[in-house]
Amino acid sequence: MHRLCLLSFLLLVLSFTLKAQILPKEQSVLNYRLIGFSFPPNNKILDYTLEIAKGSYSTEECFKENIVKTIHSATNKIIGEVPSFGSQYTWRAVYNFGEAGNKVTAFFHFSTGIIPAVDTSITRLKIIQPALKFTHGYVFLDDNKTLYDMDGNPVWYLPEIEGRSITPRDLKISPQGTITLMYDPPYEINYNGDVLWKAPTKGIVNGEISENYNHEFTKLSNGHYMVLGEDSAVWAHSIYSSKHNSLAGNNNDVPFRKMQFGTLIEYDEQGTVAWSWKSSEYFAQSDLRYFVPQNGSHDIDVHENSFYFDEKHNNIYISFKNINRIIKVKYPEGTVINTYGVKYKPGASKTNDDLFCGQHACKLSENGYLYLFNNNSCDSTGLPKVMLMEEPETASEGLKKIWEYDCTTEGSSEHLNSMHNFIAGGNVEELPDHSIFVCMSGGYSKLFIVSPEKEILWSAIPERKSPLENNWQQVSQYRASIIKSRKDLERLIWNAEASPSITETAHVLTSH
Repeated sequence: MHRLCLLSFLLLVLSFTLKAQILPKEQSVLNYRLIGFSFPPNNKILDYTLEIAKGSYSTEECFKENIVKTIHSATNKIIGEVPSFGSQYTWRAVYNFGEAGNKVTAFFHFSTGIIPAVDTSITRLKIIQPALKFTHGYVFLDDNKTLYDMDGNPVWYLPEIEGRSITPRDLKISPQGTITLMYDPPYEINYNGDVLWKAPTKGIVNGEISENYNHEFTKLSNGHYMVLGEDSAVWAHSIYSSKHNSLAGNNNDVPFRKMQFGTLIEYDEQGTVAWSWKSSEYFAQSDLRYFVPQNGSHDIDVHENSFYFDEKHNNIYISFKNINRIIKVKYPEGTVINTYGVKYKPGASKTNDDLFCGQHACKLSENGYLYLFNNNSCDSTGLPKVMLMEEPETASEGLKKIWEYDCTTEGSSEHLNSMHNFIAGGNVEELPDHSIFVCMSGGYSKLFIVSPEKEILWSAIPERKSPLENNWQQVSQYRASIIKSRKDLERLIWNAEASPSITETAHVLTSH
């Protein structure tokens, strides 16, 4: 009896193991067309063949008549692309034993879902310049919540998250082959859209009801998470009166005000705060005491909109859009070791050359240059720029511009150029050959790749069909990102079934 029970248990385990090796799961509904197929291996075969038919079938004849994809492989794990969203598919694997003949698996079935963002009759990524390089790249668009190939074909979409259809910001791949997205709270998901981690919803750092997460969320190489938040703080701010050449208020001055600042928070895998930094503590001792808003208001919104953690040198760069400033913070000390951009002196006079204005997405290049998307919003008629700058050796020196690219607006008149609002959004990412992937901001969110020689290697514009005017109109994106290598793409696809890696993480997902 004991042996019979043991045998039954082993057969059950074997059956479960074999089913676990078969992906996609039977009758699953996928939010992607680029699929990782997996089936049990056999060490006696010459090779494998994957056969995919469009439609749902259970007979050999019907299946063979509708095969749309055949892929030969030396391994039992194959990445294949099916033709369309909103369709049913049947697939099987063929084992080639050479002279001993072939054997086939049973038929397996799945379907692809569909949302308006991947319905190409409604939404599209219009290619302007076909890819001259990086033809195997893939691009995330956050407002479209879609992943596209370089030909403009949608291959993945963001499904509902915890039962909600959300529009994220900062949708991108993590170093671990998962996807992170900015929302409130921020999430880490797998390729299937399953939640692996989310930030605590309570205001642990700012002491408020919520941390009010915003703009950027990044998973670090050590598995921790870093995100921007908001913090209301009481700040003593004196308005400088140049007429009397003294720090003095008038009857309307309010020396202490509760104002909006920001936080940068690092969480570990359990959702515990590992490190945090508050901009209010820096600005209370900074030259912003002499900053006077142009509208005469005492309210100052410094507006953190991006950060970059240089993990190699333990420095963090934080961008403050509304004061045209980037500060460099030493980690984990939290001390500001340099300030780039406009500086203020008594009398509200400014120093520096105003290299950038309303900037987004500051980063550090492989060669150690600071680079960013310069929204150039101080120039009412100018267009954004992409800039690379060399950092100074001492804190008393300023940035040195070493490269700049002037963005263009194909298909728009000069009148429309001046009307485009480039004050919000934008992103830049360096590619392996030092070209830069760019997402322009505002209502004209063109994507492009520009080489160091300023050659456009690829460009596209997201568009949506207007049902009223029956024409294609540009779709605003806050930020876009790019999957740079086939290796990164494969890691993401094979992590489709990833789940929270530790029990504590699973607890985080249900306890906030």
